[in-house]
Order: sequence, then structure tokens, then C-alpha cells
Amino acid sequence: MMSRRRLGFGALAVVLAAGALLLWTPTRQLLFGTAQAPRTVVVSGNIEAHQSVLSFTNVQAPIIDLPFDEGKSVAAGTVLARVDDGFYRQQLQIDLAALDVARQQIAVSQSNLAAAQNTVLSDRLDLAEKKRDLERDAQQLKVGAVSRQTYDQALTAAGQSAAALSRDQALVKVAVNNVGLAEASLKDAEAKVGLDRVTLSYTTLKAPFSGVLAVRQAELGELAGPGVAIFTLDDLDHVWLRAYLNEQDMGRVRLGEPASVTTDTYPGHVYHGRIGFIASQAEFTPKTVETHAERVTLVYRIRIDIDNPTHELLPGMPAQAEIALLRAGK
Repeated sequence: MMSRRRLGFGALAVVLAAGALLLWTPTRQLLFGTAQAPRTVVVSGNIEAHQSVLSFTNVQAPIIDLPFDEGKSVAAGTVLARVDDGFYRQQLQIDLAALDVARQQIAVSQSNLAAAQNTVLSDRLDLAEKKRDLERDAQQLKVGAVSRQTYDQALTAAGQSAAALSRDQALVKVAVNNVGLAEASLKDAEAKVGLDRVTLSYTTLKAPFSGVLAVRQAELGELAGPGVAIFTLDDLDHVWLRAYLNEQDMGRVRLGEPASVTTDTYPGHVYHGRIGFIASQAEFTPKTVETHAERVTLVYRIRIDIDNPTHELLPGMPAQAEIALLRAGK
């Protein structure tokens, strides 16, 4: 009898415990929610940076100054190299002399124009006088006060004065054209001098942006010219990680999303980046991946922009990034 009673108490305790568990579980979920670890994806790739191969433009001469070697950090505008500029300075002096001649030619042409205009003014005064003489002689001829010969001489003088005026007016037009030609020659000379100054500036090679000289491809005395590489300049302040994202994860990442970047070179150091680019078209995994199964997988190229003020991250360095995946439907 006692055994049955104990067995009953035991069964009742089991039922009560099960009920309490059933009641506690929904209450806990209601209060705290279902525990779910955030999902992340890890992508691998290589660090890249903007690289610019620097060379001289529109000049060809021996290198006479090359003050920096590889690995040197330089600011934008720093002089990296110079070539012998003697020929280009001489050309500038020649064109400056031609510019001075063009300016003097304008002064001469303007003086000739002023003289021609004054001559026309004198011709008009002379013609007016000759016309008055002719009119007076014509009146006196009617009353017999002057001879026919005197009248004819006055008529000829008036005609000659009119012809002289026409000739000098034509010379004024010529002088005006000469001034125009002189002004055009001056503009041409000024343009040549301006081009000479620009060309002369090309004999100095300056850094177009702040960065690190990754490669030096020239030496003193070598002949530099268009297309002949002198330096390769890397912008290490702003680098990025080129990586690839699997097709199934594409819908769960967004532009601007943060990413944690790490490298084997600096273990434990986390670099903060953001997704700056996601390709719009899929491609096969790059051939650098070893297994064929992974190479035939469709992936999307992404770029993770990383600030690199200490220049620890260098182009070509392997790195990996951890990206938190968004929940489905977001």
C-alpha cells in the first residue's frame, strides 16, 4: 500500500515538472525572444591601392636630378625628378625675343595708321580749299574777270586734290589691315611663349598625389621622355580589399555595410572598412582558386574600402574580411 502511494506521488511530481517546463518555455521566449547567433560571412582576397606610373610629358632630355628612392613617402606636389631644360629655356628666350618684336611692330603699325589718318585729314582740307577756288573762278569766268586758262587750272587742282584724298584713304585701309596683322602676330607670339612656359614646366616631374614611391624605374643620366616610366606611386592612405562573395549571400549584404578586416601579417589587429562596390554581374571564381569545384562557382566581386593612415596595409597583401549578413527579408 505504501509502495503504491509513493509511486503515485512520484508520477504526480513528474507531471507537475513537465507542466512547469511547458509554462516556463513560452514565457521565457515571450520575455527574452529566441536566442539566435548573428550569421557572418568571411571573404578573402588581396589588398589593392591606386597606383600611378609617372613619366615626363612632351619633353625628352637626360635626367639630372632624382632625389628619392623606393619606399619614400612624398606629399602631393613634391619634385620627384628633373631633366636638363637647357634646350627648352633657349627656345623660350627665342620666342620672348619674337614677342618683343611683335609688340614693336604693333607700335610701328599704329604710328603708320595715325600718319595716314592725318594725311587724309589734310587732303580733305586741301580739297575743300580747291573746291572754293574752283567755284570762285567759275563765277569770275562768267563776268570775264579771269581767263579760261585760270579756270582750267583751278579745275585741275581740284581734281588732283580729290585723287590724292582717295589715294590716302586707301592707304588708311592698308594701315588698318597692317595693325590687325600685327595684333594677330602678337597673339601668336604670346601663344608660343605660353606653350614654351608649359613645356618648360614639364621638365620637372611632381607627385600628383600624396603616396609612397613603390618602384623607381630610372637612374641619373638616363634619357627620359614621354612613356618612359620614372616612378610608380601608390596611394596608401586609401586602400581596398578585392574579394568575392558567393551568389547565395548576395541578397544579404548592402553597400556601405561595415566589415572587419584582418591580416596574417598583423594578427589581432582589426581594420575597419566598408563595402564600397558590389559587382552587378556574376563571374566564375578566379583561376587562382585551387580546386575545380570552387572555380566553377558563380561569385560577385566586391570592394571593401579601408582607411590606412599608418600604411600598414600594402598592395598584394593577403587579407580577409568578416561581414555580418542581414536577416532574410531586410
